[in-house]
Formats: sequence, C-alpha cells, structure tokens
Amino acid sequence: MDEKTKAKLYAIAKSRLGIETLDARDSDKLDFHEVAVWAVLEALEEAYMEGMIHEG
Repeated sequence: MDEKTKAKLYAIAKSRLGIETLDARDSDKLDFHEVAVWAVLEALEEAYMEGMIHEG
C-alpha cells in the first residue's frame, strides 16, 4: 500500500472510529477497540468512496 493511501486510511480510522493509529502496539488495551457498527459502516463507506474517486 502506498503512503498516500495509508495516510488516508489512518485519517478515516481516527475521524470516524476514534482510533489514533492502525499500527499494532502489542497491547490488548491499545490494539482492540469497541466501536459502533454504524461508525464502522461510515468508515467503510468513506474508504470505498475514496477508492472510487481515485480509480475513475
């Protein structure tokens, strides 16, 4: 994955899911998050739309 795509996914995770980083930190407390299903849906929709924009 290129750095631009990675940065966008990290930004979506932070803004939509409240997850500071997607890097594994080898700690259950830091690596596992409880999020609402609607927040996951919003994050996936945003990522999908970003992909559609950059594909076409």
